[in-house]
Amino acid sequence: MGFKDILVTLAGATASESGIGLAVELARSQGAHLVGLFIIEPLDLSVYSAPGTGFMAVDVIQEIEEQHRKTAQAAASKIEATFRAACSRAGISHEWRLAEGGPSEVGVLHAHYADIAITAQIDLDNSPPGGWARLPEQLGLPGGRPVLIVPYAGRFDAVGRRVLVAWNRTRESARALNDALPLLERASQVTVLSVNPRRGEDANELPGADIALHLARHGVKAEAASTVADDIDVGNVLLSRAADLGADLMVMGCYGHSRMRELILGGATREVLRHMTVPVLMSH
Repeated sequence: MGFKDILVTLAGATASESGIGLAVELARSQGAHLVGLFIIEPLDLSVYSAPGTGFMAVDVIQEIEEQHRKTAQAAASKIEATFRAACSRAGISHEWRLAEGGPSEVGVLHAHYADIAITAQIDLDNSPPGGWARLPEQLGLPGGRPVLIVPYAGRFDAVGRRVLVAWNRTRESARALNDALPLLERASQVTVLSVNPRRGEDANELPGADIALHLARHGVKAEAASTVADDIDVGNVLLSRAADLGADLMVMGCYGHSRMRELILGGATREVLRHMTVPVLMSH
């Protein structure tokens, strides 16, 4: 079963011509309906308050809000034109949505009605204000859907030809692998990588062999591989192996440890979200 409803949040890398092209190509290859979502986030008016008062005139508030909305709508119109033109050229079923609210809340709401959500990696050094910084992980956690995250640097015209799957026998990695099947079934090369496998965790002595066999029953030709790394370096190992393989997609579970532990100690999810060099499909 392939993806039939795909959501793309149009901001950052996914609002660019190449980002829209990636979403369109994925929808075309899957025979899916593509929804383009542009979110207008309300202004944080506290930054405009008079010093020491926290208040400002009602007419000033209204003027600032109206100008913000006009600017956002103008930006939305340009992106909508690019989105619709790309969809029409590809001959795919598509839909444009314009919504106002917090990016995470609005994004999660719309993701509930899609098979997969596409969003952009957040550049922490130049991140937009407000709730945008939390959007990728929110789509993958309370959103309850796999999320395909597109790096803010680089151009990616398609995904899923050469895939690296991070496998560690957790609920999250099993979920991510299953969610990625519509892409894996079309891939020309799939590598299942086990990092720090422990003896006796697999029925087969070769780490990853059992899940590779499972994939073979879906018509996926997958190669099992394993490597050893320090716990704090797993994310870097995955990114390095993806580069070595020339992968155009990585598949991994999202927050196998508690999110709090990941935030305090670091972790593969956090490392990959910060430093990804290829699109990553994550599930929780």
